Amino acid sequence: MRVLQLIDSLQTGGSERVAVNLANALSVAIEYSALCTTREEGVLKKSISKKVGYLYLNKNGTLDVKAIKKLNAFVKKNKIQIIHAHSTSFFLATTVKIINSRIKIVWHDHYGNSEFLNERKFAILKICSKYFSHIFCVNKILETWASQKLKFKNTLYLPNFATLNKYLPETNLHGANGKRIICLANLRPQKDHITLIQAFKEVHNMYPDWTLHCVGKNFNDDYSKSVENKILELDLEKSVFLYGSKPDIHNILSQCDIGVLSSKSEGLPIALLEYGLSNLAVIATKVGECEEVVSHNKNGLLVNASSYSELAKAITLFIENENIRVTLAKRYHKHVKQNYSEKAQIETIIRTYETYVKKN
Repeated sequence: MRVLQLIDSLQTGGSERVAVNLANALSVAIEYSALCTTREEGVLKKSISKKVGYLYLNKNGTLDVKAIKKLNAFVKKNKIQIIHAHSTSFFLATTVKIINSRIKIVWHDHYGNSEFLNERKFAILKICSKYFSHIFCVNKILETWASQKLKFKNTLYLPNFATLNKYLPETNLHGANGKRIICLANLRPQKDHITLIQAFKEVHNMYPDWTLHCVGKNFNDDYSKSVENKILELDLEKSVFLYGSKPDIHNILSQCDIGVLSSKSEGLPIALLEYGLSNLAVIATKVGECEEVVSHNKNGLLVNASSYSELAKAITLFIENENIRVTLAKRYHKHVKQNYSEKAQIETIIRTYETYVKKN
């Protein structure tokens, strides 16, 4: 079996990490595994296995004829049977299929604003979906949406899985050991860093020796500036730190004690699973699949989205009760390893691929 993962960038977003993780895992499970990034490379390029075929298109615009020809040539040369298109890369995958009809498309829906699906524009997606063989969805809400709105039958909820690539350590976090809180999330409005910073201000007033560390891409836009301004406004510049994108996530998480996500909307965030693999106590908002992952057997703490007071209370509870923090961290670590392992998800994905390859 010969499969290509198609993704728009290699920045440190959830869908990008899934694409890289899949390409790497499949490289030792199938005949040929490749990955193509269409618009932008990034820090995740370092984590691509040497066993994975790699292509960068440097695509400009929606209909970049040069990029389409380059991708189609790669597909033909390497006898690709399935293009596994992630997020918005479905359009390019569809274009290649129109040129090369034998190709099968599996689309992976990572839509992060699943709490606001009524605002999703999908006219082009619905047209393209007629060329899809299968749709994977990162949460059950998206699975239902694909069935109802796209009228697509072959949909499957596929939980994300996480792997922690052990790069050479390059990031040393500020603050005292044993008193660090981490938030792995690109600076996007749906991640709601503002609520997190407001919550941390209340925590800081009681426990000034604890620090908050935000790791994720800074897009240098209005939202990023609002986050930076909020830190200054609340006089937290010596306690809240922004690091941008970093490749050595395993090293970063090993320096932390509490993992937090304050999102307004989510699918199934990779960061939440990475917290579990790293033995962190977790706090998340009740959005997407976060509630199901964390609430199982009471593995962590859940709060309502946009409630800085609830979030502050949850963080404070973990700070004041080390035994609870450690117990839940161990329980959550076991839960993630048992239920969100690479092995289980890869087996499901390969079985799905085989269904369509046999039809060629």
